[in-house]
Amino acid sequence: MNFQRTRNLRRRASKHLTARNVALGAVGVGAAGAVASVAAGIGLAMGVRAVWNKLTMADIRGQSVLITGASRGLGFALAQEFARQRCRVAICARNQDELDAAARELRKEGVEVLTIACDVTSQEDVQNMVRQVIEHYGQIDILVNNAGVIQVGPLQSQTLADFQEAMDVMFWAHVYTTLAVMPHMLARRRGRIANITSIGGKIAVPHLIAYSSAKFAAVGFSEGITAELAQEGITVTTVCPGLIRTGGHENASFKGDHRKEYAWFSLGASSPLTSIGARRAARSIVGAIRRGQAQIILSAPAKAAALLHGFAPGSVARLLGITNRWMPGSDSTSQERHRGYECKSTLSESPLNALGRRAADKLNQRSVRREEFA
Repeated sequence: MNFQRTRNLRRRASKHLTARNVALGAVGVGAAGAVASVAAGIGLAMGVRAVWNKLTMADIRGQSVLITGASRGLGFALAQEFARQRCRVAICARNQDELDAAARELRKEGVEVLTIACDVTSQEDVQNMVRQVIEHYGQIDILVNNAGVIQVGPLQSQTLADFQEAMDVMFWAHVYTTLAVMPHMLARRRGRIANITSIGGKIAVPHLIAYSSAKFAAVGFSEGITAELAQEGITVTTVCPGLIRTGGHENASFKGDHRKEYAWFSLGASSPLTSIGARRAARSIVGAIRRGQAQIILSAPAKAAALLHGFAPGSVARLLGITNRWMPGSDSTSQERHRGYECKSTLSESPLNALGRRAADKLNQRSVRREEFA
């Protein structure tokens, strides 16, 4: 009897384990099926998006494009991308020699290039520039407001002149060019305007307060004209990039403990973890312009920061406050200005900055040692 009981218990245990295994197998199959369904859904969504983007992307071959601050950096990368799209390109900057060097590179794409030396902080210069482009090409189809300056340092090291310079270059220059081009576009009831702002125009970053202040103003202006000009057939794209590897840190301005400020900023602007390549950024920006996209935020860190700030702005402000306490050079109040190429150290010249140095060579950052940053 004991033997029979033992056998019966074994049979029951076997049935129980079999049922459990079947149940676990069913759960596993279900989970795998769910994962596969999600993956398929994501793949389908990405495919649909790619097709939609292609269908809604305008053909801009032969159109004339005016880009400010285009002798180097992101502006030069944008000019290269428009040249690849077979556009006729007009580029402006303050220095004619830099413009001529950039034009020689652009003409290798086999496109027409017009160079105009212009101080975009001067309304008169801007009006003359727009008139020259229209006289040369007959029209301006696309305006890209890209010129900018970067000043890095603690608030105590910044002067009123720093804030005025930032506003002149990154706000008023946008206003001057837009108002100068607008009558021409309104008469044709057609045109595209892109304003290169920054994620710093959505989230105020410590040690970049003058820069962020001007970029906030630029974002507000750009979003406002997006709404007002839509009914006139003019599309406006607000571009909010995070850090882009342009090598521009070599010509940016640094105050306070300038070597420490340059070290952290150049590392961030060079690392693939925190920045994106200029050519990739240029392709994305031109694509957004062709689609008439109202706004584009570039780089995963910038998108994550914008999302978090929109969800919990107070928490982000507190987090940035904590970050500021640990930022190098926070205690310095020196108002002496230094260019990036004057602030180099063992850390900034380490292999960690190799991509930034390579970008500086490709985008004409090393050929100049002037006041403007483009």
